[in-house]
Amino acid sequence: MTAFDLTIIGLGYVGMPLAKEATAAGLRVAGLDVDPRKVEALNAGRSYIDDLTDADLDAMLTGGFTATLDASVLARSRTIVICVPTPLDEDHRPDLSAVEGATRTVAEHLQAGTLVVLESTTWPGTTDELARPILEQSGLVAGEDFHLAFSPERIDPGNPKFGLRNTPKVVGGFTSACKERAAAFYAQFVERVVPVSGTREAEMAKLLENTYRHVNIALVNEMAIFCDELGVNLWEAIEAASTKPFGFQKFLPGPGVGGHCIPVDPSYLSYTVRKLGYPFRFVELAQEINERMPSYVVARVQRLLNRARKPVNGSRVLLLGVTYKPDIADERETPAIPVAEALLELGADLSFCDPYVKEWAVEGTQIPREEDLAEAVAAADVVVLLQQHSAFDLDVVEERAPLVLDTRGVLATSERVERL
Repeated sequence: MTAFDLTIIGLGYVGMPLAKEATAAGLRVAGLDVDPRKVEALNAGRSYIDDLTDADLDAMLTGGFTATLDASVLARSRTIVICVPTPLDEDHRPDLSAVEGATRTVAEHLQAGTLVVLESTTWPGTTDELARPILEQSGLVAGEDFHLAFSPERIDPGNPKFGLRNTPKVVGGFTSACKERAAAFYAQFVERVVPVSGTREAEMAKLLENTYRHVNIALVNEMAIFCDELGVNLWEAIEAASTKPFGFQKFLPGPGVGGHCIPVDPSYLSYTVRKLGYPFRFVELAQEINERMPSYVVARVQRLLNRARKPVNGSRVLLLGVTYKPDIADERETPAIPVAEALLELGADLSFCDPYVKEWAVEGTQIPREEDLAEAVAAADVVVLLQQHSAFDLDVVEERAPLVLDTRGVLATSERVERL
């Protein structure tokens, strides 16, 4: 039977770029997933990942990549990397059920000498306290019979400059030998590997990166609210501040935060701190501010319509861009959803325009999709620019929309156009 250099568990936005680079480096790679639709699509050469084209996938298949539902492939793999989702549950607590399930599957097939790496974002201590005991139920001992490491994913969907290969890879091992083995593995297809002393440090590095962004985004979001009341152009102030060549990094306000990292990862860190008996106040305050931005957007829409002597109820509201980032189809945790929910609750006649999203439903309600941007903005009572896809002709929006709320600061302000 075929042996594999690498098996990746979880064939999503983290697992597939890893599979692509490893295959390109000459490794024989298998992808394991529980979703038969994903496995079927990948083996047929159909990509469902923004950063992976069908041509990329064809090259991977030619290079020996295969997707499978059969977990027995793990017993024939020199390295196993776990890239499964780590969301929050209904109570905003870490949900590690996918990690636990994947780790148990690995334990059932684990062979001596295998390297097991967890890439899923999680709280510090997960690799040692949760993954290791499950893996050792195999009868093998971490650091002696098999190698165990954590290496946080740093995938930024849609980023044309930085991908897996040229983004430094942080690696922490359960033992020094585990660290060295994991570092050597990633060095085969990543330009720079950054070893740290242990798995907890690697886990914390990921949470620190995203908590830093989370807190600074919350700062400018709160400033956007009071700068509007003060009559200050925050967007201009930010651009002016960003000319300072040291001590400042530019963050921009928006309708809320989306994707997996910013809305989720800081909650993993807050959860860890709360286990010590006290709150992580910076994170929880930032969460509160960022989560209220969709409501603030809706309040600003109400204000625009009021000035035109129109109620939200019955007004035609067009949302431009409903993904969480520009120029990708990823809708995970998009702030467009709470914005749409609140507008529907107020009775708005809602529609959307997004070149990357063909169908969109909110709370079970199918939202009509507008194909023609010019006709859609002209027919709306108010347009809300939530995501600045490059496919949007912004001149058309400025010229034809009767009222616009620009949440991204990309339109010229006028009597009809307001920035957040």
